[in-house]
Amino acid sequence: MPHPATLPSMTRWAALCGLLTIAGGTQAGPFYAPPPPEEDDQGFGGSAELGYTHLSGNTDSQTLIGKGRLTWVAGDWTHTLRGEVRNVSRNGDTSAEQYLVAGRERYELDGPHYVFGFARWEKDRFGGYDQQFTTIGGYGRDLLHGERHKLSLEAGPGYRYDRIEGEENATLGVAYGALAYEWAFSETASLAQELSVEATDNNTTSRSLTSLTARLNAHLALRLSHEIRDNSRPPQGAEARTDHTTSASLLYDW
Repeated sequence: MPHPATLPSMTRWAALCGLLTIAGGTQAGPFYAPPPPEEDDQGFGGSAELGYTHLSGNTDSQTLIGKGRLTWVAGDWTHTLRGEVRNVSRNGDTSAEQYLVAGRERYELDGPHYVFGFARWEKDRFGGYDQQFTTIGGYGRDLLHGERHKLSLEAGPGYRYDRIEGEENATLGVAYGALAYEWAFSETASLAQELSVEATDNNTTSRSLTSLTARLNAHLALRLSHEIRDNSRPPQGAEARTDHTTSASLLYDW
């Protein structure tokens, strides 16, 4: 392989991005619990996140990670819609492909308490499932909600529909628990951790997202993240039990 110094400038840039965006599988992100609205929060807000790399030469590969979220607040209600797409191809062959669409409702109760409900549709070409639909509702509590530290816990029952190619479709009850923590350790940088567990009679799915965000200005930020998804008993068509995605992306919010 040629030394990086001998590569054209654009190829060196793609190689650097390739080191920062490494896809070892595809998975849905964790549960995403929006924080409680501030007193003056009304109306729409959202964010868009994009990571893309293209390597050519001895290796021909492309990686695309796109995420979008729209949130609006109306009184004690917080409504959230989000979507994700991930695609990895090497030498013309797709090696990872996943799509996610989700909607979430949060209603504020007295004090640091709230109730929530969400529905999520996923399609993972290499995860063993043709499609999954999950809906969950329950109770949450904001244990910390300061300028520097935020911590939320939530739990509840739910339902999941699994469509597996070549097998019988499954309808399962779900026991759900999740945690979201954020530490703003400076005016422009923060560290966040989300964890969730969804347990059924067939298997247990655990998700983790660790992210470091550095803000460039009022709307733009750079984000480094590492996601893990583990399925205790995946379908026979799955290539692995645990998937990892490490990525660097540009985040725009409003």
